[in-house]
Amino acid sequence: MISRFAPVEIGADISTLPASEQAALAKMVEAARLMDGLFLQQVWAGNPALLVELAGDRTPLGQARLHYFLINKGPWSRLDHDAPFVPGVPAKPDTANFYPADATKDEIEKWIDTLPEDEQRAAMGFFHVIRRSPDGRFLVVPYSQQYQNSLDRAAALLREAATLTTQPTLKTYLDARAAAFLTNDYYASDVAWMELDASIEPTIGPYEVYEDELFNYKAAFEAFITIRDDVETKKQAAFGENLQTLEDNLPFDPTYRNPKLGALAPIRVVNVVFTAGDANRGVQTAAFNLPNDDRVVREKGSKRVMLKNVQEAKFNKVLLPISKVALTPADQARVSFDAFFTHILMHEMLHGLGPHTVHGTQTPLRQALKEHYSAIEEAKADISGLWALERLASDGTIDPQIGKDMYVTFLASMFRSIRFGVNEAHGRGIAMQLNWMLDNGAIRVNADGTFAIDELKIKDAVATLTGEFLTIEAEGNYDKAADFVQRLGVVRPEVQRVLDKLKDVPVDIEPRYATADELKR
Repeated sequence: MISRFAPVEIGADISTLPASEQAALAKMVEAARLMDGLFLQQVWAGNPALLVELAGDRTPLGQARLHYFLINKGPWSRLDHDAPFVPGVPAKPDTANFYPADATKDEIEKWIDTLPEDEQRAAMGFFHVIRRSPDGRFLVVPYSQQYQNSLDRAAALLREAATLTTQPTLKTYLDARAAAFLTNDYYASDVAWMELDASIEPTIGPYEVYEDELFNYKAAFEAFITIRDDVETKKQAAFGENLQTLEDNLPFDPTYRNPKLGALAPIRVVNVVFTAGDANRGVQTAAFNLPNDDRVVREKGSKRVMLKNVQEAKFNKVLLPISKVALTPADQARVSFDAFFTHILMHEMLHGLGPHTVHGTQTPLRQALKEHYSAIEEAKADISGLWALERLASDGTIDPQIGKDMYVTFLASMFRSIRFGVNEAHGRGIAMQLNWMLDNGAIRVNADGTFAIDELKIKDAVATLTGEFLTIEAEGNYDKAADFVQRLGVVRPEVQRVLDKLKDVPVDIEPRYATADELKR
């Protein structure tokens, strides 16, 4: 099971950073390490005790279980539909540890409906857990209280880093995020993160909602401590200038389009020094688009962060070997890192486009689509990213060669992502797209079992499917989202046959953080 993750040394050149910035970076990495413990608590209440038990088992099998536990941040294999790999543990709870383990979805929904509006916002918000009082009633508990000890320590480390750095916007973000850990109000620090312009690019705190499989309401703790790649960042910045034009042409009902996007849409290309928590469990994140707070996105837009050294490792260790099995020899030659890298960028950019609330309301999409939101949103970002690349390649904004290579490269990448498991939002989203394309003839299966793009149908198919997902979101159509996920979010036999031939190809990478380890010395 462990061998499916290829060990890769991940690091960044920090030699040009002044001593003060290197010292600040070391404090950020130390704070980031605390996110691992917080995330373990959020995944399952039994994780901390199980970790101690596994660490005490010195047998080879015990140490292997510990190793795989640390990869998955728990005793369930994320690549195997969350199957347990430690004897005696229960099924992975949809509630994670955000809600009482004995609570049902219906019970929580009915309770939320009885609350005053401000308490409803907290109960459905990112930064509160639901607990039971001694008499069995539900309670809303802020993260700052639930995780007080770890957050106090993380805040202190971020404040120390803030005193060491000489970069004003970095200092502002670190101080604001330290305050957020203590007050549970993340708005000011999200704004400061949007305005961050520094050689060190940290992202630390509760962000993504994937782990909450009951509602997709609750944010999990994570950290990305990175160094900005100025050359690549400048090269990619031109994409941000096209966002409003792309929004204005999204292939769905024009009344659902956003006539004015948030003012900021920065793109950062970075190299990872260290990741933790939700950012380092199972399959590694290649890029992200934050913040997720709808208010900040409306007012400030969102920022796309591309993890270049992680993407290069994935491309070389995983995608190229997959293409040798899944594609014809002619198509294998068209799989390119530039197309892979640029589509991931467009995926993150397109998270920021399209609906963020149900049309005509202030209801966030994650509340309308509930447990299906993450899979639908990931699929939307994938397919609309291809649609956007087609437009940009056609008008010469990007290298036309990327436009020629992107469909074949994405097809190979579909097999990469579907191996993450259809229980995971990205993998499920890919399965929906692949099966829809097969049903509509835009992708075909050759006689030898390899897959190919139908060049005559793919462009229109991409635009049509983009419109499908965008419309589901604009309308907050839970039933249609559920139908898409249940009908198409599966691995079909012809796909499984290719997956069966990939047994010796790593599914993803297991990073070893060389630069972070040097900072500890």
